[in-house]
Amino acid sequence: MQCDTIKKGVECTFMTARGCSYKEGQCYPIVEKCNGCDRIHEFGGQTYCKSYPEPAMKWEHNACNFATHVQATFDKSGQVKINPIKASKRAAKKR
Repeated sequence: MQCDTIKKGVECTFMTARGCSYKEGQCYPIVEKCNGCDRIHEFGGQTYCKSYPEPAMKWEHNACNFATHVQATFDKSGQVKINPIKASKRAAKKR
């Protein structure tokens, strides 16, 4: 359904026939970490995320998985853990 509270005319999964079903019946503005994302839009003088109603919750533990301006980083400096049983079997096969 289309939002009729804050993001008027935008498709929203939280809209029902009785109004917004998200907590307190509204979406929350973006946080500072969201700046630069392609998913933010301005509605009524405030900026909101089009993908998630409460952006602060997405940034609480790590980077938001919807963020288009953040690149995922992987730590490749660690060694690969090898199963010792499989390693011994492979070594026995080579003999």
